[in-house]
This record gives sequence, C-alpha cells and structure tokens, in this order.
Amino acid sequence: MAEKQSSSMARKSFFGLFLVIIMLFVLSWLFLLRSTGLPPRSFDPKSLPIPKLPTVFRSSNGLSRTILVNNEKQRDGGGREGLPKTEQGFQDKDGAVTCIGIVKEPLKIFMYDLDPEFHFGLLNWKPQGGRVWPDILTEIPPYPGGLNLQHSIEYWLTLDLLASEISDNPNNRVVIRVQNSSEADLIFVPFFSSLSYNRFSKVNPHQTKSWNKVLQAKLVKWLTAQKEWKMSGGRDHVILSHHPNSMIDARMQLWPAIFVLADFGRYPLNIANVDKDVIAPYRHMVKSYANDTSDFDSRKTLLFFQGSIYRKDGGFARQELFYLLKDEEDVHFSFGSLKNDGVNKASQGMHSSKFCLNIAGDTPSSSRLFDAIASHCVPVIISDDIELPYEDVLDYSEFCVFVRTSDAVKEKYLIELIRSISKEEWTQMWEKLKEVEPLFEYHYPARNGDAVQMIWQSLARKVPSVKMKINKSRRFSNTVVPHQKDGGLRSIPAPKNFW
Repeated sequence: MAEKQSSSMARKSFFGLFLVIIMLFVLSWLFLLRSTGLPPRSFDPKSLPIPKLPTVFRSSNGLSRTILVNNEKQRDGGGREGLPKTEQGFQDKDGAVTCIGIVKEPLKIFMYDLDPEFHFGLLNWKPQGGRVWPDILTEIPPYPGGLNLQHSIEYWLTLDLLASEISDNPNNRVVIRVQNSSEADLIFVPFFSSLSYNRFSKVNPHQTKSWNKVLQAKLVKWLTAQKEWKMSGGRDHVILSHHPNSMIDARMQLWPAIFVLADFGRYPLNIANVDKDVIAPYRHMVKSYANDTSDFDSRKTLLFFQGSIYRKDGGFARQELFYLLKDEEDVHFSFGSLKNDGVNKASQGMHSSKFCLNIAGDTPSSSRLFDAIASHCVPVIISDDIELPYEDVLDYSEFCVFVRTSDAVKEKYLIELIRSISKEEWTQMWEKLKEVEPLFEYHYPARNGDAVQMIWQSLARKVPSVKMKINKSRRFSNTVVPHQKDGGLRSIPAPKNFW
C-alpha cells in the first residue's frame, strides 16, 4: 500500500513539475515575442511600422491634434507632446494616437529624361541649349486654368521630383529622384497625358491624326524599347493618366505599369484595378474655405448640387434626383458650368450648405467631391463604383455620407436620410473635414501631408507587391530545357506583359 501511495505521489509531483515547465515556457515565449516586436494574435496590424511609409495618426475625437513631422513639431488645438521625433501624425487632447507607419527613408524614383514635347513643351516652354527640364529655381512654366486644373497631377508630381534634387534638406522629403534606375523603387514616366488630351485631342485640318495620338504612339514605341521596361515588363513604371480619356490608345499596351487615375470608369478590370493602380484626387475647382467660422445653423442650405444634370452611363441618377429634389425648399439642385461665373457661384453655394451631393456622372468620380471637401460641406456620395484616394489609410465614413444609387432614387429616401442626421453628427463630420482637407491640396513646393506627398505615399505602398510580381516573373527566366530538335539546351525567356 505504501508503495502505491509513493508511486501516486511521484506521478503527481512529476505532473506538477511538467505544468510548471509548460507555464515557464509559455511565459518565456511571450516575453521573447514582446521583446522582438512580433504581434500576438489580438494585435492590430495597422499599428506596426511599415517601411518607407510616412506615419498617419488619427485622433480619437478629431477635434484637435499635434502634427509631428520628422524632427519638426506644429501645434494645432492644444495637443500634447510625447511622440518620438522620427514619427509624424495626429495626437488628440487625451494623447490617443493611431499609428499606421513610421518614416524610414524617402521613396526613390528614377524619372526618364523624356523629350520636352511630352511634358513642359505642352505648356509652350521652349528649351534652350539641349535642356530637357526647366530650371525651376528661375522659371516654372504656368499650368493653364479652367477645367485643365482638375487633372493637373502630372504637373505637381513632376515639379516635386525636380525639386527633390535641389532640396536643402533631402532627409525631410518623402520622395527623391535618383539618377541610376538600379537604385530606384519605381520608374516615373513624365508624360503630361491629361494636358495632351485636353489641348491636342482634336484633329486639325492639316493633320491625319491628332497630336495627342501621335504622342501616345511615340511614347509606347520609345518606352517599350528601354532596358528598364524590358527588365520588369513595365510593372515598376508609373504612368499618369488622370483624365478619363487620356492615354486611351496607349493604355492597352502599357497596362502592366502602375496607372495613377481618377477612377476606373473607362478601364477594363484587367487593364486597371485597385490592387495594381493608384487613385489620386482631383484638384478642386472652388475656393478653399479659409478661416471657416460657419456652423450647422449658419449654413442655411441643407443639400447642394450644381453641375451637369443630364449625363450618360452611370450618371442617370442625376436627372432622377433632380426631379425628386427640385421642389424641396432647403435644397439647391440646379444646372451649372464654368460659364457666367459658375465657379464663384458654386463656391458660395457650397460654403453655405450643410451637405453637398456627389453623384456619378459619365464616370464614377468628379471634382465635385473635392470641391465639397475644400468647402467643408459634408459630401453625400451616390456613386456605387467610386474608388477614393488613400482609402487604405483614410476612413471616408468619418466625414462622408454614402448612399447606394438604388436607394437614393427612391421617393423621399435621400431627403429623409439627410434630415435624420443630427446637428451633433454633422458637426463631428464637419470638424473631420477641416482636419483632412490638407490631404487633398496640391502645392508647389509640396507641403507635409498634402496631396502630392499622399500620392507618393500611395505609390510607396505598392512597391512590395510590385517587387514580388517582378521576382515571380523571373522564376523560369533562366530555366534550361532540352532543345526539341537536336537535344541541345536553350533558355526560356520570362513572359512579356504578364502581371
């Protein structure tokens, strides 16, 4: 009996020792995990540092923030200190911060020295002495106004790359131009395609083809002959095609590249899509609402729309909504254009309205959304297929109202929905609009966190995927197989134009 008790106690002791060892092992693993920075299962992956991605911090209440950019600190609304100097972002009054990335190093871009006929030559800039680029220290060719400005991103990004070579402090830049393509993360093609379409898409009497078509054909022939294109199949090239009708001929041949677009409305899914390409904001047409002291009560118009009412394709909802809303006393829904001081009238209307309609037109997007943001007029988006800039880091539901088209065209649905939004809810979205507005502003020189830098950041987030696809395409590039005729060996080249 004593032997059985002794054996039982030994087993219990061994089992207890085993449990202690397991617990120590688990605790050691957790300690090691914490010390190496690897996330447990419940950790939010958005809080991990992302290489080459500037930080975005979201405040919990959106009412005040401290903006920290590299080693510089800018106050806004009484935010507190306490973030590392290498980080940038927003911090609210309570110190609550959402960190999405950390500035590591700028995006490296190799820009082709294309003939000026593809870029500043379209602005009537005349190069002298064989120069390709204007000396931006002494001359900056002006960009035409009017509707041209909506799709002027090619101008701002190219200027920013040129400026990166003369910056006094390159460490504070999100992008730099490199002269050796082997050092680059991406290859930039400086063709002002939207300007080319806007100015040169019509065929003159003495021409058989428009100059816009001629330039596209020349670009495709030149670009696909470059060693950089051949090495990657074009996958790491950045091509700007912001106007929906720009690059309409060349896009089918250059589709492996990263397109920077306004939307995907006129592109087949296999040519352009959200996984491969980048959506950039329009440059807004109305005036920014500086020193906005308005509030819910002072903005007398409930819902504002001014623009083309009768549109084709996805824009049928505009005329449907016109007939549903035209008799509502606190709704402004009218035809408008650039003529007869249309931009100033739209500015005044948006600045005095609580909500601004953004309805799909011929394509899913329009500059009207960005006019609303600049006016701090809460956007009401009725466009089922719209894609939005920086949506992987920006939650538009915090400052926009989204309505399905099928619901919006139901009688009384939209107006009752808008009327149901309380003063407190609207004020919160209005405050958020003022906070995010700088993200959609284009500047030269570029400013911290403006649209120019945000587009570069969006491109930086594509780099790992691009590198992976390029590497995968090379798996069998040097594979050696028996020759079918004589049993010899030959190399199989990597597939071309394969994403």
